[in-house]
Formats: sequence, structure tokens, C-alpha cells
Amino acid sequence: MSAPASARPAAPSYAAVLRVPHARRTFTTALVGRLSYGAVPLSLLLATQRATGSYTASGAVLSLYGTAVVFLTPTRASLVDRHGARRALLPLAVAHGSLLCALAALTWRPGAPVPLIGGAAVLAGACAPPLGPTMRAVWSELLADRDLLRRAYSLDGVAEELLFVSGPALVGVLVAWTVPASGLLLGALLMVGGTAAFVTSPAMTGSRPRTEGGGRRGGVRGLSAPVAVAAGAGLAISGVELLVLARVGGDTGDTDLVPWVLGALSVGSALGGLANGAIDWRGPARSRLTGFAVALGLTIAVAGLAPGVLTLTVAMTCAGAFIAPALTTAYLLADESAPASDRTRAGAWVNMGVNAGSSAGGLTTGALLGHLPLPLCFALTGATALASAGVALVSGRRREPARV
Repeated sequence: MSAPASARPAAPSYAAVLRVPHARRTFTTALVGRLSYGAVPLSLLLATQRATGSYTASGAVLSLYGTAVVFLTPTRASLVDRHGARRALLPLAVAHGSLLCALAALTWRPGAPVPLIGGAAVLAGACAPPLGPTMRAVWSELLADRDLLRRAYSLDGVAEELLFVSGPALVGVLVAWTVPASGLLLGALLMVGGTAAFVTSPAMTGSRPRTEGGGRRGGVRGLSAPVAVAAGAGLAISGVELLVLARVGGDTGDTDLVPWVLGALSVGSALGGLANGAIDWRGPARSRLTGFAVALGLTIAVAGLAPGVLTLTVAMTCAGAFIAPALTTAYLLADESAPASDRTRAGAWVNMGVNAGSSAGGLTTGALLGHLPLPLCFALTGATALASAGVALVSGRRREPARV
């Protein structure tokens, strides 16, 4: 997986990123495959509920699928580092797509045994190709200039956020016409087609650069700070979603307003991500990472004092403005910490941190909600981001990052 490094254009910008040879095609095809990740979870949830008639079973199956996706991401990414994207990603995509088709067949009509659905979901999650980490590794090879790379990562992060909004919307349109299991077939088509086009891009046709022992060691140095901040941000974001539901429902009794308030969080994240890529930062990435995590934590804590829904919406927009910059900087720092032969795996650890934190956030916040006042719950949720900033600061001062 290699491509010629680009020289720095006269005016680094988002347009300059997409003008780099092969960048537009490679990025677009990766996004097609990654759209599957936005469509499959909701499809699996709805299809399992229809097939079993049980919300408990559908939630358990989705949890099994998500756990397999999240915690095996570094292992799958190490296959890409070791064998190259073309040899690793396409077999994973075919296996993942085939298992999604099997899940669609199982859930097309009611009556399938829950253990069988759960087993297929675990296998499907275990084979999910790490397209996001691989694309970020490709950006590092396409762009020698760090300013352009930061813009590319920001663009990538904003696009990924949009995929996780458009994926469920696409499933909603599909379900209006046919059974929910059809969304699993759509996910399989997007994943296999997008991955096949991605790995045949000219940016992926060369031999992958590697260092001695690359892709084989047990860890990559220097990931404590980016993984900690990613996990703290993921935990805070998922916690805030539940807190907003409780706050808006308690204040107005109308949960229809919740999507609008949470939409403000996404809008703020997109705007913050674009601004982060456009600003010509001079300080080190580690300092920015710590600052973004602190700002995110403080903003969430203060949001708990918002007197009404409108003020809460504004606070969510402000909090969102630090999400994409924090995650983008975490990916950049991981990329800087890893040799070329381990970049996919390094990014995968950050990706796992975000998703693992997100999975834990709803659980821990839900446990707090019934026992503590809402403002205190907001403060404790913000404290998780502040704690991650502390980890980043301490690991930076030690100058000897732990293996992750």
C-alpha cells in the first residue's frame, strides 16, 4: 500500500488534499465501504427484533456484533500492516459481506433461533474490514506535508460523521419499502463493492513500505495519550446523548426535541473539524490534544447548568466543536508515533478507544442517572474527558510512552 509522496502545494487547503493524485478516487471508494458501518447496526437491530419479537434479543445481538467489531479492530489492522491492504482487506470484506447475507437470510422471516443469529453476528463483526484506519494510513503515504495531512484527517473525520448520520437515514428509507433484513444486504453490497474499488485504486497498488519487525511486534509505542483521549471522548459523547434525553424529557416531556439537540452536537463537531483542519496550528499535536480534551470536558460539565432546551442546544454545539478536533489530533499523534509499517494498527487502537468508550458511556451514565442530580451527572461525564487530558499530559511529561 504505497503512493508517491506529494510535494507541498502553494496553498494547503481541503481542495489541495483532493487534488493529490489518486486521492479523490481512493477516499470516495473508502467512504462507500464505510457507509456500511452506518447502515448495518440499525438494520441488524430492526431485523433481529422482527425475527425474534424480542427487544432484549435484538439488543444482545447488536451488542455482540459491536463488541466483535470494536475489540478485534487492532488484530484485523495488524493483518493489513503485515500483508498489505489488497491481500488483507478484500478477503475480510468478502467474509463480512457473506455473513451479513447469512444474517439477512436468518432474519428475513420470524422464527430464527437467537443463538444462531448471535453467532453469525459475532462472526460478521470479527471480519469487519478496518477501512477507516487503513484510509488514514493511506493519507499518510499520499501526503508528505503535515499541514495537508491534518486537513486530510479533518476531512476524513467530518465525512465519517456524516456517514453515521446518512447510514441510518438510508436504512429508514429502505425499511419503508421492504423488510429490515434488506438493510443487511445493502450493507454487504456497500462493503464488498467499496472495498474492492478501494484496494484497486492506483494509490494501493505498490508494495507496502515496512521496517524490520514491522507489523509483528506486540505493541506500538506512544499511543497512551491518543488512545486515552479517544476513549474519554467516546465515553463522554455517549454519556451526553443519554443525559440530553433525560434532560429534555424531564424539562418538556417531549422527547421529539432530543434529535434536534443531539443534531447540534453533530453540527458543532463537523464545524469544529473543518475549522481545525483550516487553522495553521504552530504548537505540538500533544498540546492541542490535551487542550481539546479539556475544552470538551469543561463544556459538557457547564452544559448541565443550561436553564432551558435552547441554551442546552447551544451548549451542545459548543461541546461538539471540540469532538472532531480531539479525535483528529489523536489519530495524527498515533500516526506520528508509529513507523510506516504499523500505521494502520496505530490508528486502529485509537479507533478502538473511541468505540470502546462509547460502548461504556451509556452503561455508566445510565447507572448514575437514577441516583444523582442531572447537573452532577453532566459534570462527571465531562470529568471523563478531563481525566483523559490528564493521562495525555502525564504521558507527555514522562517522554517514555507505554506500549499499547
